[in-house]
Amino acid sequence: MTEDTHPIASSNADLPHTAASAVPNPNNSTQLDQTPPTPTHSVWIKIRRGFLQLLLVLALACLWIALSATPALAEPDTVNYNNAILTNQDFSHQNLRGKAFVSAEMRGINFEGSDLTNAIFTKGILLNANLKGANLTGALADRVFWVGADLTNAILQETTLTRTSFKGVTVTGVDFTDALLDRYEIATLCERADGTNPTTGADTRESLGCRN
Repeated sequence: MTEDTHPIASSNADLPHTAASAVPNPNNSTQLDQTPPTPTHSVWIKIRRGFLQLLLVLALACLWIALSATPALAEPDTVNYNNAILTNQDFSHQNLRGKAFVSAEMRGINFEGSDLTNAIFTKGILLNANLKGANLTGALADRVFWVGADLTNAILQETTLTRTSFKGVTVTGVDFTDALLDRYEIATLCERADGTNPTTGADTRESLGCRN
């Protein structure tokens, strides 16, 4: 007696290993589609990064300027005397640091004992002016006309005196240390320079570099 045979349905477990592995697994994240960024999106990212870098550079530049800022040489008040008529005026024993007297008419003016540090006298007229004991350290006194002026015991350290004639100017006890003068003027000054500055202790001839 012949037994009937029927086909038996098989499950995935009965399938060969290679066939089972070919079935996609929805839980496998590596098989999920990953959409690459569009070119437009990449461009906007680069623009945003560049903008942020620019802002950082500007912020650092502003900080550097703020930290490196130095106070002005002039005093808090902004009064200057450029082109002013100051004939025979009395400015003695005053704080005139950083003041400007450009092209001012100052015949017979009295600056005795005044602090004129970093003052500006360019093209000023100082005929017969009194500058005894005045401090002109770092002052700009180029092209000044001061025939007959008295600079006895004045301090002219690091003062710019180019194209300024000292003809008829009293220079006893003046401290010319590191002052900027024309060579001709130094030679003529050495012919009559004498004395020692009572404030700085500098010998006038030595401060001019005169040869003994």
